[in-house]
Amino acid sequence: MSAPKYQPYAPSPYSYTPSPHSLSTSISLDDEVKLSMTVQQRELNESLAEIYSIIVTLDFLEKAYIKDSISQETYTPTCLRLLGQYKTILKNPDVASEFKDLETFKSAYHLSYPSATERLKIGVPATFEHAPTTSSAISARAAAEATQNFITFMDALRLHYTAKDQLHPLLSDVITSVNNVAGAKEFEGRQSIVQWLIILNQMGAGDEITEAQGRQMLFDIENAYNEFYKNLQ
Repeated sequence: MSAPKYQPYAPSPYSYTPSPHSLSTSISLDDEVKLSMTVQQRELNESLAEIYSIIVTLDFLEKAYIKDSISQETYTPTCLRLLGQYKTILKNPDVASEFKDLETFKSAYHLSYPSATERLKIGVPATFEHAPTTSSAISARAAAEATQNFITFMDALRLHYTAKDQLHPLLSDVITSVNNVAGAKEFEGRQSIVQWLIILNQMGAGDEITEAQGRQMLFDIENAYNEFYKNLQ
């Protein structure tokens, strides 16, 4: 009696044996796959990729600063450059439309990076949020520059500047020059500058502050300037 013949595997309702025809493909592995069909689409994709890389880099920078792996002198200009690049890229209407907002972008590309997210929302380096730790003598030139930036910003408010893209750069100059005054201590009103920077940073480029906000901002910055000036004496 001959031994029964067995199939090489037990068939099931889910078994599938590919045919030679199903293994063929019309796509050549030597052909270049284009992610963009037009120049505009390619530029848009490149801009979104730049934003992605900025978020990743900024998160690494924040963690390095927290761990004391880099100095304030290295951290601050690097952070300012990344924040500036991020804002510049988003000035393009096509990019801004595709980007929508930070949380939407992160969700679309499965990003987390909480340190970078917080820094982008605040819009200024961590060194701007707190007074410098240096204790060197106060530089007369740096103090004069900070004073001038205070006056320029307050004059802008008195002239009824209300747009975010008018006020944010001027207020950034104020906090930057204040930080450049070596030996300056934490002074009352400094946090008001930071808080107004955060508020302006979270506005759209064409958004404007209200009349009430303008009056409150002028009041807060004048107080901050007076306290800063007392600190110099």
